[in-house]
Amino acid sequence: MTGAGVAVLVVLVALLLGTGFLLGRRTARPVRPSDVGTPVEHATFETLHTASLAAPPLRAGLTEESARRSARRLRSLLGTDALCLTDRERVLVWDGAGHHHGKDVMGHIEQLLEGGRGTAFDSGCADLDCPLRWAVAVPLTVENRVLGALVAYAPRESAVLARAAGEVARWVCVQLELAELDRSRTQLIEAEIKALRAQISPHFIFNSLAAIASFVRTDPEQARELLLEFADFTRYSFRRHGEFTTLADELHSIDQYLALVRARFGKRLSVTLQVAPEVLPVALPFLCLQPLVENAVKHGLEGAVTPSRERPADAPFRITISALDAGSEAEVVIEDNGGGMDPDRLRRILRGEATISTGIGLLNVDERLRQVYGDGYGLVIETGIGAGMKITLRLPKYRAGVHGS
Repeated sequence: MTGAGVAVLVVLVALLLGTGFLLGRRTARPVRPSDVGTPVEHATFETLHTASLAAPPLRAGLTEESARRSARRLRSLLGTDALCLTDRERVLVWDGAGHHHGKDVMGHIEQLLEGGRGTAFDSGCADLDCPLRWAVAVPLTVENRVLGALVAYAPRESAVLARAAGEVARWVCVQLELAELDRSRTQLIEAEIKALRAQISPHFIFNSLAAIASFVRTDPEQARELLLEFADFTRYSFRRHGEFTTLADELHSIDQYLALVRARFGKRLSVTLQVAPEVLPVALPFLCLQPLVENAVKHGLEGAVTPSRERPADAPFRITISALDAGSEAEVVIEDNGGGMDPDRLRRILRGEATISTGIGLLNVDERLRQVYGDGYGLVIETGIGAGMKITLRLPKYRAGVHGS
């Protein structure tokens, strides 16, 4: 939970304890007799536990399903007779007594949805046996946009309930804001992956198909195998599901890519692959290694301008890929003997100050690694003009929320 979420929850706990709403109540997880503490400590625990149960559904956004799964917990926090959650068009869920009031809710909160200010109103119920005589409605707002409302009902007007409903609504808004951030992050990652896909040069596709065609008459079996490699490579690169993949799948795609490159350049390309089997299941962001290898080939073989100090003009372009066990992490190294890069230019790329095609892949991968694992997990790049390039990255073997698909 964010700092804002904790602050709202602390205020909420204090407010509800002060009014006595929760004293004597029990949640789905009652305090065990063996627990030691005062009634206030027990009530605090129950409040925090109830809030923690209500939070996960709301992290999916304000939907009928999330409202249904969280409404009872929210009503328990308020200790009120009935509660409903709405979006801007309809009641998403009603929890508690007096379901017949549901048809009138949207009319009562019409101005709230337009102006974003809370309101209180008499229920106007003609049923003398109905306990719901008064209600307070609070807007659910994210980034100055009113998404809906939380409406709490009670037998009589209550300033305490009005304050408590405001605090609960603020806490709900924090969860909805986190849902928006998650959604924005997903959209950003999708945009970054699209940028990487755009890097797959039309020239590479054309040249691969031309190479395959050249084998059709001379070596039909080789042409067939290359065509299958091409189909699998493009299918993987343009897949539409999954934010993450496994090291095994990413390396397999790289192998297919290099097979197509080798079909064009033959002995001019030398590839060494060293992989520890125990790191193959490690999860990592999708299209994280492949762009690094493609950049190495594109700028070290296809577009080599400056001969490497280690590689004479007639020597093959060599690329070495290793994925080794490093305790709690997998260490991946991609090294080539190409023309390398000016370190100052590389620093500008990683700061986002350069727009060359090489930089798109390096910056994209570096940012996504830091985004997923933290700033300590960016790319480590060793290079110099004419000295080739060595890229090292570390991947935690386990990180919550990171699962290959």
